[in-house]
Amino acid sequence: MTVEPSKRTGIAPAEFIGPTRTMTTLRVNGHEYYTVLEPRTSLLDALREHLHLTGTKKGCDQGGCGACTVWIDNRRVLACLTLALAAEGREITTIEGIADGDRLHPVQQAFLEADGFQCGYCTPGQIMSAIKCIEEGHAESGTEIAEWMSGNICRCAAYQNIRDAVGQGRDAMRRKDGER
Repeated sequence: MTVEPSKRTGIAPAEFIGPTRTMTTLRVNGHEYYTVLEPRTSLLDALREHLHLTGTKKGCDQGGCGACTVWIDNRRVLACLTLALAAEGREITTIEGIADGDRLHPVQQAFLEADGFQCGYCTPGQIMSAIKCIEEGHAESGTEIAEWMSGNICRCAAYQNIRDAVGQGRDAMRRKDGER
C-alpha cells in the first residue's frame, strides 16, 4: 500500500515512519527460522508472534518476572529484554526444545510430580531457569534454590512446590548423568 505524503507538510503519516525491517535467521531448538523483523523486535515477540512458539510467556515485558526465560548459547536470558537481532547466529532454546521427543526433561517431570505450578503461566520460565540453576550448581538447598530462582515470580505463590520440584529435578538429573 502506498501512502502519499501530506500536501501541506510533505511528510508521510507517522505509522509509516520507523525502522527498516530486515531478514533474520534465528536458530531455535536446533531449527533455523527465517523471518522479517524490525530491529526493535524483542526475542520474546519474535518467538511468539513471528515464529509461533508460544511456550515462552510474556509476563511483565520489563524483565521483572522471569516468565520469558529462554537460553541463548546455553545461558539463561530474559527474552523480553533481548533484541531478536542480537540473538541471530546464536543457539536459542525454548521450553519447546528441552524434552527428548515424547520424554520430558527430568525437571519438567519433577514439576509435574511435585505439583510445582498452579495456573502454569510462569512454569515454562521456571523450568528453563531451574535447569540452569541446577547445572550452575546453585540448587543444593531450599534456601539456595530460593535465592537463585528469585528472578522467576509465581503469582500463585507455589514457591514451596517449585523448590521441591527443583530439588527432585536436580536429583533426577544426577541419576541420569550417572547412567551415562
